Amino acid sequence: MTIEISREARQEAIQSIERYFRENMEEPIGNVAAGALLGFFLEEVGPLVYNKAVADVQERLQARVSEVDLEVHEDEFQYWRKFERQKKSR
Repeated sequence: MTIEISREARQEAIQSIERYFRENMEEPIGNVAAGALLGFFLEEVGPLVYNKAVADVQERLQARVSEVDLEVHEDEFQYWRKFERQKKSR
């Protein structure tokens, strides 16, 4: 699965790659080469990041689902207990 990004995000990413090369590498990288490098990373490393994000979301959702019973739990058969408590408080 290839990760698709918007045209605007692609342009920003390419500009960022070009800047990284200007500031951190001995030779700058051109626009076409930066686009190719971005394509490589999206195809090669993108799924790794995507799968990790999905796993993180699954873990958080499972934790929330396991807490639902605590958040919405209601004790059963409380009608008569309510009256017993009122009698005791009189």
